[in-house]
Formats: sequence, C-alpha cells, structure tokens
Amino acid sequence: MPLKKVSEYIRRNKRFLITTHTSPEGDALGSQLAFYMLLKKMGKFALMVNEDIVPDEYNFLPGANKIQRVRKSLAKFKFDCFVTLDCSDLKRCGKASIFSINKPVVNIDHHISNARFADVNCVDAKASSAAEIVYRLYKQLRIPLNKDIATCLYVGILTDSGSFHYSNTTSLTHKIASHLLKFGLDSAKIYKKIYQSIPFRDIQLLTRILPNLKVQFDGKVAWLGLEKSSLKNTKISIDLTEQILSFARNIKDVEVVVLFKENLKTKNEIRVNFRSQGKIDVNKIAGFFGGGGHKTASGATVKGSLGQVSKKVLAKIKESL
Repeated sequence: MPLKKVSEYIRRNKRFLITTHTSPEGDALGSQLAFYMLLKKMGKFALMVNEDIVPDEYNFLPGANKIQRVRKSLAKFKFDCFVTLDCSDLKRCGKASIFSINKPVVNIDHHISNARFADVNCVDAKASSAAEIVYRLYKQLRIPLNKDIATCLYVGILTDSGSFHYSNTTSLTHKIASHLLKFGLDSAKIYKKIYQSIPFRDIQLLTRILPNLKVQFDGKVAWLGLEKSSLKNTKISIDLTEQILSFARNIKDVEVVVLFKENLKTKNEIRVNFRSQGKIDVNKIAGFFGGGGHKTASGATVKGSLGQVSKKVLAKIKESL
C-alpha cells in the first residue's frame, strides 16, 4: 500500500481539496476530517467539499461544520491536489468529482471493489475502514494525534467495523482503537450519539416499513422494497437504513439482506443495499449490477422499476446460495 507516495504528494503540494462519497457516514466523514486535520498540522491549505450534508448523528464530529457543499463559486478555488476518502470509484464522489478534472488525484480507500482511478491509489481491502488507513498515514508522517483527530478516526473505525463485530475487524483494528481511546475519548458517549439517538419519527417510520419485510429461499434471504409513495414526505436517514439492514440480518438463518429503495428524484432508478453474514460475497453480486463495496456490505444503483430490479437481483442472489 503506497503510503509513502501519499506522503510525498502531501509534502510536495500546498493546497488540497478533500471529498468523500455521497450520503456520507461515519467512516467517510471520520477519515475526511482526520485527513483535513493532518494537512492543517503540516501547514497546508485544505478545503473539504461534499455533495451531501453531514447527517445529524455526525454533527458532533470536530470540524464537521467546516465541510462545505458543492457549489459553482468553488470553481474559483485554486488547489494542487484532489483527494478522495472512502470512495470505490470517482462517481461515488457525486458532483464533487468535477473538481478532479486536470488535477492529480489521490485515492485513499479500503473497498475491495476499488477501481484504482487515481494517480496515487492507496487502497487496502484488508483494512477495517478508510480511517484505519489515515491513522497509518499519521504514523508514516510522524504527525502527533490529539483528541479531535482521535475522535474522528475512532468514529470511522467504529462505524465501518460494525462496532467491532464485522469480519473486517482485526487485532490491528483493536490495537488502533485502544490507542485512540487513550486520548480521553468517551466511547459510551460516542456510541450513544451515533446509535442510540434515533428520532422518534424514524421509529414511527420503522413500524410502517418492517411489516413489508419478506423472507425467501428457505429463509436465507430477507428483503424489503421501499416505494416512492411510502417515502414521500419522509426522510430515510443513513442511520435508519443501517437500522433496517441490521434488524433484518438478526433474523435466524438469514444469510443475505437486501434493501431496495426507489430514487425520489430519478424515475426508474433503484438504490440497492446488500448485507451478508459472510458466506455469500455480496460485493460480487453488487458488481454484477455496476456497484460494489465489501464482501459483507455492498451497494448498487440499478435502472428499472422496483419490481424489475428486485426480481433480477433476487435471482442473482439465488445463484449464489
């Protein structure tokens, strides 16, 4: 993994634009913020620009208020290097990808499906998170950590390791988390802010959604389809999406969970989220439909109606059982 090359790019350049994927979650934001703080500690000028807003559950992260939304006026901003965190391909950056044109690109990621789209690709599919890679970068550059940096890195690792119970959790993951906690982090408080602060409206929405959950193929696949009509005037947060997937994954004998969600803005476009217990490689299934991610957690955006897409995806999953 070319940490040295990333280090060289950082030392060589002065002005950076940093982004992450659309609908950012804990690892996307945690790694982005920690990387931003690394640059600032080195005396660099850096700007964080994302397509989407920071979800409510992550607003407590130090520096979250400094993340800007993509806008035309930012085209005037002069920078030397475009950096992506937690993005398996450039498209995942959404509208922010426009800033990569004619600029050197650094890609820091841990998805097995990463397209190696940059001038420097710092990709480690064995890492629990992009935050874990950024932590190693701090060590490589010998930049000291502080409580704010440790908080961002810890949140990235916590969320993408499934609170340390996904198969991507290693002894190194625990070792890094242990070191980060030494900076005075309140792990219980962090967990509560992310996972135990669900708005009551989300609970009400869950009670409407979960009765539609279906189980097929001898109980090995659980899936749920969300139509535009059921989503109208509601907001399915990233956290709620994870709650649905986690709830379904707890069903006895279920190997794969799939959530199909109609795009509210684009006609005949379905966002598909996959989760696996480990036996089934959902990265390969997502890849078949133009998506990707990890062996146990992946996603894809598929053209077609909810009925058409769910039929195709479920048929593909059946082949893997």
